[in-house]
Amino acid sequence: MLRWRRLVGVSLSRHARNRCPFETRETPASEAGVFVLQPMKIIFAGTPPFAAAALAALYAVGHQIQLVLTQPDRAAGRGLNLRPSAVAEQAAGLGLVTSKPPSLKSADIQIVLRTLAPDVMVVAAYGLLLPQAVLDIPKYGCVNIHGSLLPRWRGAAPVQRAIEAGDTETGIAIMKMGTGLDTGPVLLTRPCPITGEETSGTLFEKLTVIGSKAIVEALQHLPTLQPKAQQDEGITYARKIDKSEARVDWTLSAVALERRMRAFDPSPGCEATLKGDRLKIWRAECMVKEEGPAPGTIVEVTSDRLIVQCGLGALSLVILQRSGGKRMKIAEFLRGSTIQPGWRFI
Repeated sequence: MLRWRRLVGVSLSRHARNRCPFETRETPASEAGVFVLQPMKIIFAGTPPFAAAALAALYAVGHQIQLVLTQPDRAAGRGLNLRPSAVAEQAAGLGLVTSKPPSLKSADIQIVLRTLAPDVMVVAAYGLLLPQAVLDIPKYGCVNIHGSLLPRWRGAAPVQRAIEAGDTETGIAIMKMGTGLDTGPVLLTRPCPITGEETSGTLFEKLTVIGSKAIVEALQHLPTLQPKAQQDEGITYARKIDKSEARVDWTLSAVALERRMRAFDPSPGCEATLKGDRLKIWRAECMVKEEGPAPGTIVEVTSDRLIVQCGLGALSLVILQRSGGKRMKIAEFLRGSTIQPGWRFI
């Protein structure tokens, strides 16, 4: 039986600290209300904080993490210094062996994986394709933690696209992987509501906790779980966020733009330019306005209100950010401003 690990001397990364939904004291798992099978030999593959929390959860319940795969270090920040991924930081904090191959197609890395003879490979937002030769290595195959209720929102950006589409529910799907794009049979799902104030940042936080719990639960019963084929109806694709989408298209409806602003928070944000001043618009409220001037035109300005015409309706801007500055509520942003009705965002 698995036992909760006491993480003495181990510093969880800043990405997963306080996000692991499991006790880390030395307590039998059955006493904690979790009934588990024998520890599994796991190869873990992931990159962002969403995946780092799952790694910490699997470690906490006593699974044997043989190897952690993650993306190579990337240049980040103003200095463009190389930084490890959230998963790499988490693995280092837990003392786990990590590899950062640029691809899993090489014979060398496949020999390493095959030699480990894992029971299962857990994948969470890894960012690299798994060739069939890798999918065939683990005893129980490769299992993915996906941020939607499949088959809705297959693809790279399920959280952002769910908010952008106005969905009221999403969730986590634990899926057996195949060569198709998120087409494999589903082992279990766990729903999560989407509120009208939800941003990608807040929704990722919720799904991170749900996903960590769900993968632990799935592995408890993996040898006996019956995968269910995805339905042919309701399939949608969550294409990767393109930088060009960050530019505010004022010809869209106010409803569509308000959703996109929340979907693109914290990244990449929604950008617009006003009289040469580049801005990010983080939050806005929809206003009913059937007719008006050209989209992007400011139709009203007060000390605490700035309303912009859209293709359908208008937006009252709530939180903005100047280039190089901090986020500001509209009243602070307008303080001392000379912005006038009739000016136009581009």
